[in-house]
Amino acid sequence: MYSKRKRSWVKHLDFTLLDILCMMLALSIAYVWRFEWNFDLDTNVNVDLYVRMAIMLVLIDIFVIFFVESYSGILRRNKYQELRATILHCFVVFGVYLIYMYATKQSILYSRQLLFTYLVLVIIFEYFARVLWKRVIRRRKLLDKNKSEMIVVAESMTVERCLEEIAHNKYTDFKVVGVVVVDEDMEGQQIQGIPVIANADNFLEYVRTNVVDEVYIDGNTRASSEALATTLVELGVTVHISLVHTNFVMPNTILENYASYVVLTTSMHIASTRQLFFKRLMDIVGSIIGLIFTFIAFIIFAPIIKIQSPGPVFFKQVRIGKNGRRFNFYKFRSMYVDAEERKKELMAKNEMDGNMFKMEDDPRIIPIGRFMRKYSIDELPQFFNVLKGDMSLVGTRPPTEDEYEMYKFHHKARLGFKPGLTGMWQISGRSDITDFEEVVAFDTEYICNWNIGLDIKIIFKTIGVVLSGKGSK
Repeated sequence: MYSKRKRSWVKHLDFTLLDILCMMLALSIAYVWRFEWNFDLDTNVNVDLYVRMAIMLVLIDIFVIFFVESYSGILRRNKYQELRATILHCFVVFGVYLIYMYATKQSILYSRQLLFTYLVLVIIFEYFARVLWKRVIRRRKLLDKNKSEMIVVAESMTVERCLEEIAHNKYTDFKVVGVVVVDEDMEGQQIQGIPVIANADNFLEYVRTNVVDEVYIDGNTRASSEALATTLVELGVTVHISLVHTNFVMPNTILENYASYVVLTTSMHIASTRQLFFKRLMDIVGSIIGLIFTFIAFIIFAPIIKIQSPGPVFFKQVRIGKNGRRFNFYKFRSMYVDAEERKKELMAKNEMDGNMFKMEDDPRIIPIGRFMRKYSIDELPQFFNVLKGDMSLVGTRPPTEDEYEMYKFHHKARLGFKPGLTGMWQISGRSDITDFEEVVAFDTEYICNWNIGLDIKIIFKTIGVVLSGKGSK
C-alpha cells in the first residue's frame, strides 16, 4: 500500500496549528499588558469582545492560509525569506480583521495599544516558532528510520542523472538504498555512493528476498517498463515510472488522467481551483462596486459627451480575449464618432513601437475625453465586461482585431490569461511605455508569477496611478 502525498494545506497542518497557538499567545500577552490581568466582567473591560477577536483571527487565518497558500515551499525558505513571509502573512490577517472591525462599526471599542502590541508580538512569535519547528522537521527527516526504501532502475546512460536528482535530497519521505543498471553488469560497484545491488537478470529475485518498499523506473530503461512495473506490483512493491524528464523544458507540470491515458500537463502557470474561485469572487464583488461608480460617471459625463460630440455615449468594439476569443468591449466614448476611420490616417504618427497605437495630442479625442482618459474614467464601463466574465479586474489588456492579426508567435503568450481592466504594464508606466515588446514582457511575467496577492498589489498600485493620472494619454 502506498500513502499518497498530502495536499499543501493538509501537509502543513502543523504550521497552521503552530501559528494559531502563537496568535492566541500574542493576544493573551497583549491583553494582560494592556489591562493588567483584569478579567472582571463587571468592569469597563469587555472580555467577550477580545474572545470574539480571538475567534475571528483564527477564522481569518485559516481563510488566508487556504486561499493564499502561505506555507507553500516553507521548508525551502531561509531565515530572511521566512521573516518576510511571516510579516506578510501577519499583516494580511491583521488587515482583514481591521476591515471587519470597521465594517461592523466595532473599531471604537478596541484598545489601539492592545491591537498594535498584538501585531508586533504575533510577528515575533510566529517567526521564531516557524524557524524552530523547521529545524525539528529537518532533523527528524534526516534521522527518520521509517523512511521508505527505494531502488532506482535505470540504464548506464541515465543512471547518474537519476541519482543526482532523486537520491541526494535530504528531506524526502524515502531513501534510495540501491540502484539497478539494466544494460550493464555493474553489481557490487557504487554510483555516487549508492551500491549497485542487482542486474537485469537477478533484480526480481533481489526484490523477493530483500526489503524494498518502492522502485523508481527511468522511462528510458526499456520498452518493457510497464511489464516490469506489473510484476513488481504483484510483489507488493510501489512503482514510480518516469514518463518524461522535464527540467528546463516545461515550467509547470501536473499529472492527470484523460480517459485511459495518463498525461503530463504543462502550462505557463497552473492555478488551483480555490485560487481561481477567489479571483472570480474578487471580480464579481469588484465589478458590482465599479458599476456603481460607472452609473455616477454616466450621470455626470453623458450629457457633456453628447454636447461635445453628438452620438452614442458608449463605445463598443470587438476585442480579443483569452486565447483568441472575441468579445464586445465597452468604454465611455472619449473620441469623435469617426475615430476608427481617422486612425488609418494617423498611423504614421504612432509613438508605439509594435502592435499598439499611442499618440500624443491625438486629434480624435473630444475635449472632455482628455480628462476622462487621464483619470481612466472612460474605462469604467468595462466593469460590465468583468461581471459578464469576459474580463477580470487584473489581467492583460485585450488587443483590437487589427493588432491581433499582426501578432508574432510569442506575442500570443499574453493572451494565455483572461484580459483585465489593469495589469503589470499599466502600473509600470501605461502610455510612457513605447515598445510593445515591453508590454509583452510585463504581461508574460504577470501570467507566470500570478497569485491572488499579486492581483491585490496591482489593484492598489492602479488606484494610485489612476488618481495621479501618471502616464496617461
